[in-house]
Amino acid sequence: MVVFQKPHSLTDAPLHYCPGCTHGIIHRLVAEAIDSLGIEGETIGVAPVGCAVMAYNYFACDMVEAAHGRAPAVATGLKRALPDNIIFSYQGDGDLASIGMAETVHAATRNENITVIFVNNAIYGMTGGQMAPTSLPGQVTQTSPYGRDVATAGYPIRVCEMLSQLDGPEYIARVAVNNVKNVKQAGKAILKGFRNQIDKKGFSLIEVVSSCPTNWGMTPDKALQWVEEKMIPYYPLGVYKDRSAKEAE
Repeated sequence: MVVFQKPHSLTDAPLHYCPGCTHGIIHRLVAEAIDSLGIEGETIGVAPVGCAVMAYNYFACDMVEAAHGRAPAVATGLKRALPDNIIFSYQGDGDLASIGMAETVHAATRNENITVIFVNNAIYGMTGGQMAPTSLPGQVTQTSPYGRDVATAGYPIRVCEMLSQLDGPEYIARVAVNNVKNVKQAGKAILKGFRNQIDKKGFSLIEVVSSCPTNWGMTPDKALQWVEEKMIPYYPLGVYKDRSAKEAE
């Protein structure tokens, strides 16, 4: 009896991510959702610029590479040109919440029928660990060696809280992948995000609170502990908007 196997929607290419990085877990959850819904042949993913820039090597569905921050705009174009296809973007916090914030907000307020997977590890990973829009107050990074000073750098951006205030989006949720319970919940949220698109309900964004052991200067287990003790209190998990569920009440 098969207890566990690699999702069909993941290729056999070895992942390039650092040891302990949780991108691999999130890739698997996305692929499992695609497999569960039987939509691999209809799905087009949009890869970002960042640690997941080579995501096109790992998903077995069609993939498109977007310029830095422009994945929601590219996904919008793909969906409007190919409305019967399932379109998702996979983005980090620098890509989505910094250079791509405008694309994200406007795709959400238009309720574009796409699914956005947003990986929040509170730092710029690919470029060496600079402060990101999501870096915590006091967090030490390459560009905040004394800790993020909110007096000069401002406060971290809470993307789910912000987007949930818009009238447009269908589904906004924040999950994490730091333990088994949270990984299972993350899988359910990602599956719902894809199902919403199939049902033509509109824009879904699933934020995944993640770890970056290399740029945090931690072992993988300490990084997961830091997610639990520091990140989740600042970025509480939960569903921030579910329009269909509210209308059903």
